[in-house]
Amino acid sequence: MQRISLRIYFDDKALGPGKVELLEGISKYGSIAAAGRAMGMSYKRAWLLVAETDELFGKPTVEKQHGGKQGGGARLSKLGETIVREYRIAQQLTENAVALPMSRIQNEAK
Repeated sequence: MQRISLRIYFDDKALGPGKVELLEGISKYGSIAAAGRAMGMSYKRAWLLVAETDELFGKPTVEKQHGGKQGGGARLSKLGETIVREYRIAQQLTENAVALPMSRIQNEAK
């Protein structure tokens, strides 16, 4: 079965599956560190990907709450939520668009 990996370039910067998965994890876990751990990446790497995504769009994609007695946390900004939603729509549209041509290629290869 084929799989599509969608990476959208904005000049020399890209939005791809890793950044989107991290944003989804932040939404799920309420923490940049926990989202990164769930993906097997360091806290520093997770922060770097969030910073790259913020820079790409020129606005914050994550709202960070600094620690205190209960510790800090994070949640997606409205822009972050929009990025995840629209990226997943684009991914599904792309998968649908390539299904028939890929099927023809696979049939020809048999």
